[in-house]
Amino acid sequence: MLEEEYQPRRVLPPHLRKQPEPEAPFAYTIREATEADLPWVREIYNHYVANSTVTFDEKPWTLRALKTKFAKVRALGHPFLVAESPAGVILGFAYVYPWKEKAAYRFTVENSIYLGPASTGKGLGRALLGELLERSRAAGIKEVIAVIADRGAEASIALHEQFGFTKTGEMARVGFKFERWLGIVMLQKSLKKR
Repeated sequence: MLEEEYQPRRVLPPHLRKQPEPEAPFAYTIREATEADLPWVREIYNHYVANSTVTFDEKPWTLRALKTKFAKVRALGHPFLVAESPAGVILGFAYVYPWKEKAAYRFTVENSIYLGPASTGKGLGRALLGELLERSRAAGIKEVIAVIADRGAEASIALHEQFGFTKTGEMARVGFKFERWLGIVMLQKSLKKR
């Protein structure tokens, strides 16, 4: 062997090393969901069913049940939105659903927003909620209710408060998931005409 093979390799100083490619910016488009998006929506939601208390569902959504819910939201003219990456991946979704089935509640909805695990903390929830509220207003909705778990969803409560939702109540120990009791925080926002 040659003597230079035993010598430690020289390392270029940092300013001469090839720099890594910059990370692509977090980009997305918010649009109305289509039925083709529903498998993505189901995948995002079922992650929270299996791993979180932000939803009180304990059984994963089936595609059939989700299609039924989607059809009802569309038939009512309510928004059901998705955020899509430039590569066509659904990063999150948001929709409103009737608060109660009785006719007098027809102008009141409950909102839902869920983000894929890799899409949290990047402003996507804020963008989806803002667009959801605007489209809900345009659809003639007057009141939006948010029902949020009292543990593990502090960021969601703070986000809703930033959009002008006010706390209307709390209910303790109304849900039982992962061997523990959970409560809810209720918030409400009135949508005024522009």
